[in-house]
Amino acid sequence: MAHLAIASALAPRSVRAAWAGPRGHVVAQEKFGRLERIDASTWALISTPLTGDRTTLSNGGIVAGRSGVLAIEGFVSPEGARWLALRARELTGRWPTHVVTTHYHADHVNGIAGYLDPDARTRPEFLASPRTRELALRPDQSADAARADALNSSRAVLDSDQLDLGDRVVHISNMSGHTASDLVIEDRDRAIVFCGDLVWNAMVPNYVDADPQALRSAVRGLERPGAVTYVPGHGALAKTPEFTTYALMLDAIEAGARAAHAAGRSAQEGAAAFGLPDSLGEWVLFNSSFFQRAFEAWYRVL
Repeated sequence: MAHLAIASALAPRSVRAAWAGPRGHVVAQEKFGRLERIDASTWALISTPLTGDRTTLSNGGIVAGRSGVLAIEGFVSPEGARWLALRARELTGRWPTHVVTTHYHADHVNGIAGYLDPDARTRPEFLASPRTRELALRPDQSADAARADALNSSRAVLDSDQLDLGDRVVHISNMSGHTASDLVIEDRDRAIVFCGDLVWNAMVPNYVDADPQALRSAVRGLERPGAVTYVPGHGALAKTPEFTTYALMLDAIEAGARAAHAAGRSAQEGAAAFGLPDSLGEWVLFNSSFFQRAFEAWYRVL
């Protein structure tokens, strides 16, 4: 069985290193995460919550052009979003002009109000899918007025959109799988893909709201030829080999769920007996229930 650890400060050093090791030049670092340069005008924020600091929790990033700066993700707290906005101003000379949130989960959207700079004469243009906005503004979600203002004012991304930043065009695609609506942000000329939670690197994803068949289809749709940099929703920066391993891991979970279902086992029983193959290497479970959630998601469609 592949090496598996529950994500915590007690996780084995090898697992923590595989999950959190930098892949690019680190230009800023805090206990909660680090900002890595992908190229001269693209940076990925890699969150490191195994330290216990969850200011950001999810990954995100900065994509800069001659006439605009895109910040990706709202994170779990306004302090996390404001930290990324301040780094954008330091690195590019301007506050983010655009902000996109990939989906409605709290760790990606709850801190979006941190991008509302009280000293700025203009505010960023927020982008989200209508479904993300709807789910993020449910009564059982955060009641923060500034957060609601940012989401309510967001430009709707329906199927696909393009953002012209002056000397580069960013493509935004509305997919599904992790949730009912997952935005993917891509610079096709530079082979950089911000995947949201459709992709996790060396971490088993959370299937709590997942449609596993749509997730499988979306991940296959993100396969690109040549050398590609993938920014996952959680975990370290990924290149094509890590992305391929992630896709194989999803296939292994599907096979395990199908076998358990065919054998008449409950999702709980099947997940308890399941293990990833050794060939997939080391993986982190952010929550001990994640295999059971994955099996339950597959049982819903079997």
